[in-house]
Amino acid sequence: MLQLSAGALLLLLPWYGGLVFGEISADFSQCLYFFYNKTPPKGISAAGYQPICQRYKNQYRFASLYHRQHRAPLYSAYILSPAEGKRPNSTWMYEPQLVFSRAGSEMKHFQYPVDQNVIESQAVVQDYRNSNYTKGHLNPSMHQKTREDREATFTLTNIVPQRAGSNSGPWNRLENDMLRKFKAFCNGSMYVITGAMPYESEPRWINNRVSVPEYMWSAYCCPSYRSDLPESVRPLFPTHAAVGRNDRNSGEEIVPVNFKARASVRGYDVRRMSLETLEDILTQRLAMPISLFHRECLSSLS
Repeated sequence: MLQLSAGALLLLLPWYGGLVFGEISADFSQCLYFFYNKTPPKGISAAGYQPICQRYKNQYRFASLYHRQHRAPLYSAYILSPAEGKRPNSTWMYEPQLVFSRAGSEMKHFQYPVDQNVIESQAVVQDYRNSNYTKGHLNPSMHQKTREDREATFTLTNIVPQRAGSNSGPWNRLENDMLRKFKAFCNGSMYVITGAMPYESEPRWINNRVSVPEYMWSAYCCPSYRSDLPESVRPLFPTHAAVGRNDRNSGEEIVPVNFKARASVRGYDVRRMSLETLEDILTQRLAMPISLFHRECLSSLS
């Protein structure tokens, strides 16, 4: 499922500093249904990435592509389903199979003190303490229907360091807007892929362990939607995408800054865009010819 070209690999070497190949599974074969047409994104190098079918309480809940050295996911993929309840308490979990390849497939709650093998294999809660970053969900809990589905999002393999001004500001509004569009216009499944975009030059870290993204990004695919879409909404189906700033000091070549925004969220703007535009940005920034949805998400009007 993961494609690799020699050119992309050479471009990635300076950024990753080495190659680590996953031990859990070579692909997403156990959880392909979280991707449109059962097809994960194409063009992403296998170097350093680990596919994870996120399993909780004996059921697969979503999928993540995890980078072992950066101790953070590149993306999480899920089917949006509005929550039928409140946000659960944040009881954080980890992925045992990142510790030992033959460990059970269920995510587990952290036990304290945390085993050193767990600390070495992935991010832990301690990494985020006193870091000035929140734990940013790629698959947000309120995009998941059942309590168990929502609880499953609280694994650190679904989390990236995100500034509070983004997490509780413009990025939160984007997540809520996606829910509204799904309820109002999408007649079938909405497939979502949300990810992180690293700094273009030298990586930045919290606790010298977890990679900090410069931007967040998200895209959805709703292949079956209402035929009577309002004119203002037509460009948003079957696909749409967005990129959000996670560094208020970054340049404006990808996402412009609204300097009239209130101080607490200024510089954490979100730019809405077409799927094609997002893929062009990811292709340039990650040096990989990325295609997020199979055949660009063929539509089916209802």
